[in-house]
Amino acid sequence: MQEITITEENPLLPGLPDSVKEAEVAAHILLYHGQEHSIETPHGVLHVTLYGTSNTRRPAILTIHDVGLDSKSCFSPLFEFDEMEEIVKNFTRVHIDAPGQEDGAAAYPMGYQYPSMDQIAEMIPAVLTYFDFRSVIGIGVGAGAYILSRFTMANPALVDGLVLINIDPKTKGWMEKTFNMCASLISLITEQILNHLFSQEEMSANGDLVKSHRERIAKAPNFINIELFWKSYNSHKELVIDCNTFKCPVMLVVGDQAPHEEATVKCNSKLDPTTTALVKMADAGGLPQLTQPSKLTEAFKYFIQGMGYTSEFTMPDTNSRCSLTSVISQFQPLSAINASLGGRA
Repeated sequence: MQEITITEENPLLPGLPDSVKEAEVAAHILLYHGQEHSIETPHGVLHVTLYGTSNTRRPAILTIHDVGLDSKSCFSPLFEFDEMEEIVKNFTRVHIDAPGQEDGAAAYPMGYQYPSMDQIAEMIPAVLTYFDFRSVIGIGVGAGAYILSRFTMANPALVDGLVLINIDPKTKGWMEKTFNMCASLISLITEQILNHLFSQEEMSANGDLVKSHRERIAKAPNFINIELFWKSYNSHKELVIDCNTFKCPVMLVVGDQAPHEEATVKCNSKLDPTTTALVKMADAGGLPQLTQPSKLTEAFKYFIQGMGYTSEFTMPDTNSRCSLTSVISQFQPLSAINASLGGRA
C-alpha cells in the first residue's frame, strides 16, 4: 500500500477537535488521492486503487484500462474533470490495473505465463469480495471493455450498469495473430499498440497525445509486461453476444472514425435496444475519455440518471427508474447518439 503524506500550511478545520480533523484528512485522501491495494486472486495479484469508502449502499464504479495504458493514464483526465466532481463525491471508485501494468510494476521474467483475458475477468470477483462490494457499475476501455464484458456475462447479478468504450467482440484473424506473435521489436509493438489506441487522423497528425504515449510505452521499464498484455488481448476469444447477453443497462462509446467504430456499432446492433445506448463522438479520436471528458461526463451522468439515480445520486427505487433510451435521447450536445427503441446505427 502506498503511504501518502499531506502537509497542511493551515489547519484543515480550525476550532475542531484533532480527531475530527484527522478523520477529515483521511476522508480527503481516500476521495482524491486514493488508497492502493494488492489483492490476491485465483490467477495472481491485482493492483487496485480505491477512491472513497467501501462502506456504501450504492454500487461502486469499477474501471479497467486498455492496453498501453494503466488506470491513471486511462482514467485520471476523466475523473479529475471539474464536471465529474458530483459523481466523484457520491460514488466509490475502484480502478483495477491489469496484471503488471501499474506504474512502477516490476518486469515479469522471461517465459512468464501471462493470464488470458478470461482469467483476468475471473480475478474481478476477488476485488469485490475484498472490499465487500455488493455490485458495481463497470467502465472499460478496449481490452478493459472486453474483460468487463466477460465478467458481466459470468456474474450478471454483480453488475448494475456497463459503459464499454471501444469494445471489439471479434477475435483477431489468423494472419494478424501470426504477425503479432512474430513481432518482437519494441518499436514495432509500440506502433501496433498506438494504432489500436488512436485514429488514423491522430496517428498522421502525430499530435502531442500520440507522441507522449509513444514515448511512455517505448521507454517503459516494464515494457515486457505491456507486450504480454497486448499479446493476451490479441488472443482473446470472440464474445458471442445477442439481445440477452447483458442483463443491465449498457452504454457503448466510440469516437467517430476511431479504430473500433465499426466493431462498436456492430456490437450495438446485436444488443437489446431497450437497454443499450450507442454514443458516437465527433472530434474524439480513439480515446474519448481523454480527448472529450466533458461530453463523456455528461453522457455518463445521463446514464446514471437512467438507472434511477437522481441528480443528488441517491439510491434508486423501482418508481424512479426510467428507460435508458428516454434519458439518453434528451442528451443532444453530443455529436451523434444512435440508441433507442426507434432505431440504431
